Formats: sequence, structure tokens, C-alpha cells
Amino acid sequence: MRIGAVIRLVSLLVMVFSFTLVPPIVVDLIYHENMISVYVITLFVSLSMGGGGLLLTHQIKQDIKVRDGFLVVMLFWLVLSFLGMLPFVMGEHPVLGWLDGFFESASGWTTTGSTVIKGIENLPHSLLYYRQQLQFLGGMGIIVLAVAILPMLGVGGMQLYQAEMPGPLKNHKLTPRIAETAKALWMIYVGLTIVCILAYVAAGMPWFNAIGEAFSTVATGGFSTHDSSFNYYSNPWIHWIAIVFMLLSSLNYGLHFAAVHKGDWRCYMEDVECRTFIKTMMLASVTIVTFLIVSNHYLDHRLAFLDGVFTTVSIMTTTGLTNTTFHDWPLVPTALLMWLGVVGGCAASTSGGVKQIRVILMRKQSLLTFNRLIHPQGVYCLHFGERPISQDLMQSVYGFIFAFIAIFFVLLLLLLGFGLDLNTSVGCLVACLANVGVGIGSAASSFADLNDPCKLTLIFAMFVGRLEIFTVFVLFMPEYWRH
Repeated sequence: MRIGAVIRLVSLLVMVFSFTLVPPIVVDLIYHENMISVYVITLFVSLSMGGGGLLLTHQIKQDIKVRDGFLVVMLFWLVLSFLGMLPFVMGEHPVLGWLDGFFESASGWTTTGSTVIKGIENLPHSLLYYRQQLQFLGGMGIIVLAVAILPMLGVGGMQLYQAEMPGPLKNHKLTPRIAETAKALWMIYVGLTIVCILAYVAAGMPWFNAIGEAFSTVATGGFSTHDSSFNYYSNPWIHWIAIVFMLLSSLNYGLHFAAVHKGDWRCYMEDVECRTFIKTMMLASVTIVTFLIVSNHYLDHRLAFLDGVFTTVSIMTTTGLTNTTFHDWPLVPTALLMWLGVVGGCAASTSGGVKQIRVILMRKQSLLTFNRLIHPQGVYCLHFGERPISQDLMQSVYGFIFAFIAIFFVLLLLLLGFGLDLNTSVGCLVACLANVGVGIGSAASSFADLNDPCKLTLIFAMFVGRLEIFTVFVLFMPEYWRH
């Protein structure tokens, strides 16, 4: 274990984060809200932590290995969440307590979107912007952003990329060099965000709201600039724009890269995961809209169609933006939405959840097992599209699914033991472990009223879900620390 090299790299990444505090300062200057000191103090703390770490490790020239990358990723997300909470808790009239501030910060960085803030509209513009910016940075992972510039500082980044990027196919690279890969990902990510902002403005949304909502939409995060989320906007065009960009952001960014940089627009329909994801979303949308109409929950069928499609896309992409109180819907569509949120979007996207590719592989493996029962002498090979799937990859999928289910039930028992009812506990775990963000039951509108043990449990669930379980739990293995 190269502890010195790990500290040095985390310190470098914290230094990078400190510069993201400049935009909130600019916003504060524009709106004259006198919160500059809060951001300056956070900036100073970040620079001090980063600079101090660099001074302590300036003589260390070791390169990190894959196993070190897991520790760097986990430490950095913890440090980020700690630093990110400071603007929420400082000032003459703190917005949140320390635990709530950490919850809000972790929710932003992990793009979970669960909130403990009531009266979001009452926040200063700079803090409201800062809150949305957390999700923008967390959307693709600030670590990937840092990987794009760390080679200039003499630090390699492939280990971080492997530990950070979602999905089981972690060794796949879009370009030969990891720095080029990270840059390509962020160019696409920023490009989508800019187009989303312009689309929102064109639909009539004010610039400030358009920037904040686009940050959350493209990050599939769920924070909004209003308590009522997208229900605040009565213009249907705004809702349809959100649907389009939530969908785009939940697709594999490798497909966006192929489409934009290589001109291969057919790649979307040629990709098995993408096709399955879109078909599932269409089927789920039709099912939910039909159920809402047949059950007479909506008298206006056009509104039922818009709300049904918006909510289905939002939950399935694990964005968590809402345009209606869907937890008041009948049980069947609500339960279906919870399942869709657990499955989530595509690998190598900003979505959370188990990921479509894992569900596809498990389904294929199940069908193959059935075929073997019927034809015991047959020879079978598992494929994903035209690619044969190795047994090692399938074992990682089995391990992930088992770990996800086991963690879900362990955390469920904890929440029940801490006093939550079953309905609320399940909703909170789907919201945090799958990074969906939207709860049900007593946490439907806000997580503020949960007790402290429940909040700590859900913060842990956010990290485990965002870093895809193994990145976190490998650090609890004694073997990890022995060499």
C-alpha cells in the first residue's frame, strides 16, 4: 500500500476542487447576498488541506497501482463531501446542521438528489447555484475530470478511471490514452449541458433556473431550484426537454463518443444495452400511462401521458426530478417505478442503479441455464451482442447482484430498527442505494424529518451505490491492507 502516494494524489484532487468555488463567488457578487466569506473560507480550507498534503508528500515519486486507486476514490469522495458541506453550515444563520449538511453534500456529489432542505426557493442564489453545481461536478465524477489534467502533473490516471467509471466493463477505453478518454467524456458532458441550458431558455425558463436545472438533468441528479421540482413549471415543453436530456444522459457515453467523434449514429440501435433500455422504458411508460388512465387517476388523458412518461423516464434514469406527486399513485405503478429505479440506466453513464447490462447478462445466463436443462448435451456460449462473455465477467456480475441484494436487506433491517416503517425504509433505500433520490412514505417530500441514525445509514448507502459497492467494500477486506 502506497499511503504517501495516495495522500499526494488526493491532495492534488482537492486542490482541483478548490477552484470550483469561484463560480458561486461570482454569483454572490451578482446578487449581492453577502455570502462571499463562506465560499472564501471553504476555498481556503480546501487549498490548505490540498497544499498541506502536497508538502508532506512532495518527495514521494511512487505511482499508484489499481488497488491504491480504490482508496483514492473513496477518500476523495469522503473529503469532497466534507468540504462540500461547509457552505451549507457556515454563516450567521446556518442553513443546515453538520449532519444534514454532510447529507446534502454527499447527495449532491453522488448525484443521488435526496434532500433535507425545506424551502429551497428561500436559499440565497449563490447557495442555490452551488447546490446544483455539486451535482454537475459529481455527474461524470470530478475524479475523471482530474484524470484529464493529472498527466500534466506527472501522475497516471488509469487506476482511478477503473475504480470510478460505472458498469462491469471497466477496462474499456474510448481512446488509447486515459487522459484523452476523460477529456472526451467531459467534452460530451459539458456539450450536453450547454445544449440543455439553451433548450430550457428557449422554452421560457429564466437563465438562472435553466443553468441549475440543466446541471441536475444532465447529471441525472435530481436537485431542483424549487421545492416542487418540475411541477413548478407549467410549460409542457420544459418537461419534454427534460425527458430528452435525462434519456440522453442515461445512455452509455461511449455511444455518444462514437456518434459525435466518429459519425457512427447507428451505434445506438446496434448496441444491445441501449436497445433494451429504450424498449424497456417505452413498455414501462405505456404500462404506467395505461394504468393511470384506466384507474381514473387522471381525468385529463394528455396530462396522464405527460406525467406518466416524465416520471417513468426520471425514475428509470435515476434522475429523480418530479412533475407530480407520484407516490400518491396506485400501488402497482409506484412499485413498478421502484423496480425500474433499482435497475437504472446504462453502464458508463451518469445514471445509478444496478445497470441494464448486468440485468441483460443475468437474463441471458438464466435462459442459457434453462436450455441446458432441456438439452444437457448441448454446447452453449454466452454472448453480449457479438462479444463472447467470459466467466470472470459473469462472476463479477453474480457478485455484484448478490452484494447489492445483501446490502439492501442489511440496511433495510437497520432502518427498521431505527424506527422507520417498511414503506418508507424501502423507498429511502431505493432512493439512496440506487441513487434515485426520490423517497416515498414519510420521506416523499424531504428526508429532513428522519432521525440521525437513519441519515447516517442513507449517507453510507449513497456512497456504496455511487461507487458500485466493490470500490467501497474492498477496503473492508483484511487482505487489502496486508501488502
